[in-house]
Amino acid sequence: MEPSATLTDAPKAKLTKADRELGYKLGAVMLRCMSADGGTAIRVIDESGLNFIQMKLLMTLAGTLEEAPTLKPVAEKLGLSLPSASRAVDVLVNRELVARTEDPDDRRQRRLSLTDSGQQLAERIMAARMEGLGQFAASLTETERERLDQALSLLLEREEIADVYEQYRRQAHL
Repeated sequence: MEPSATLTDAPKAKLTKADRELGYKLGAVMLRCMSADGGTAIRVIDESGLNFIQMKLLMTLAGTLEEAPTLKPVAEKLGLSLPSASRAVDVLVNRELVARTEDPDDRRQRRLSLTDSGQQLAERIMAARMEGLGQFAASLTETERERLDQALSLLLEREEIADVYEQYRRQAHL
């Protein structure tokens, strides 16, 4: 059996000096956004006791609108091996943040969904993230805000970015 492809297996574009510089600029903005309100989102995640993979799984399940997924598509979406994803789900199940239920059509499969506690934690993390971004936006001048809005509107024309935007809006109940 061939192992699943991960994000790290994807072909990488040759980066130019300009690409790297733009990446540094974007990284600086992202780091500033994460700390604009004193790092509330990081604090909420830290207080949860979840590691990075567990947090990503939790937030991925929070953003799932269709039928509760099985482990394999979630692991593939996050670029994780099945064993790594399975260990993370085990922790989330033991902490009563995620439930595993038998698939009614295939008893060998287990469907993953957030428990009420898991949903509440995901909502706290998302609210903290959005608060930090809102604080950053509030710190901008009117001109900076308008130019950022124009740049983001252009990027939202890309389907994969628009999809994430819509997922965030649904999660934030906007």
